[in-house]
Amino acid sequence: MRYKLTVGISLSVLAFLVWLGIDYYNALNKPAVQHDLVVEIEKGDSFATITRKLLAQDIAINSFWFKAIAFQKGMLSNLKPGEYKLTPGLTIPQILTLIAEGRAIKYAITFPEGWSLKEILQAIGQAPNLQKSLPDLSVAGISSQLGISGQNPEGWFFPDTYYFEKKASDVSILKRAHKKMQEVLQEEWQHRELDLPYKVPYDALIMASIVEKETGAKSERATIAGVFIRRLTKGMLLQTDPTVIYGMGDKYKGNIRANDLTTPTPYNTYVIQGLPPTPIAMPGRDAIHAALHPDKGNSLYFVAKGDGSHQFSETLAEHNRAVNNFQKHKR
Repeated sequence: MRYKLTVGISLSVLAFLVWLGIDYYNALNKPAVQHDLVVEIEKGDSFATITRKLLAQDIAINSFWFKAIAFQKGMLSNLKPGEYKLTPGLTIPQILTLIAEGRAIKYAITFPEGWSLKEILQAIGQAPNLQKSLPDLSVAGISSQLGISGQNPEGWFFPDTYYFEKKASDVSILKRAHKKMQEVLQEEWQHRELDLPYKVPYDALIMASIVEKETGAKSERATIAGVFIRRLTKGMLLQTDPTVIYGMGDKYKGNIRANDLTTPTPYNTYVIQGLPPTPIAMPGRDAIHAALHPDKGNSLYFVAKGDGSHQFSETLAEHNRAVNNFQKHKR
């Protein structure tokens, strides 16, 4: 009788172990996600909270095996906050790996070349999924928080596409853009041409911003930079409209009048000698490179042809003829 009882118990234990093994195998390999869904894990969420969030999304997980597998893989206290997209077919180990590696959903914000700080701040303010603090900061406050010397951080942010996770701070985006601009400017400065009229890299950044606003044609940037470099060297006024527009601020309504060209502002290069006090926009790498590798020609003037390109002239007489020609063309 005892023998039969012992055998019965042994068979029950064996059956339980077989069932346990099958259940464990299924937990490891059976798809837990049936359709696309998004799960957000907050900073500070416990493992139990994460489990409840997954179960609330009808993900087919067993709480016991979910925790056991996480413990086995060393992920029990290593799940990262973020917004995660789970796709059909994912298993428990794959879900845990996704979250432990922090492969959260990425959002993007793009700053095009030639944008001003005002346009950057508008884009950041309208971007969803970013934590906003910049509206509470003055321009000087932004400079202070990012460690930018001077009151105006204009031009110190590299135009690019920046990826971020939900609830990233707007300041973190600006810090990344500022760091990249510093790196690019330093790289280009190290390989600059000799005998340029710049005392520091910041001067080249100012020039690059002017070049960026004057033309979107990569082939013309070095030529336009050459014009402005020669003007600086000869002591001529730069006389570039984009600086006038920047100095006008909100007064600019789409047209520059003759009176605007003679109204003094710190940025009116029809009045001030040399470079304006700060950049007037975000220059890209091509514009920075052009400012540090200007064309070696003799042209001192240029006028827009109306097709995106410019006519360059060496003398004022040639320039006046070109202006008359293309102004008539516009009419």
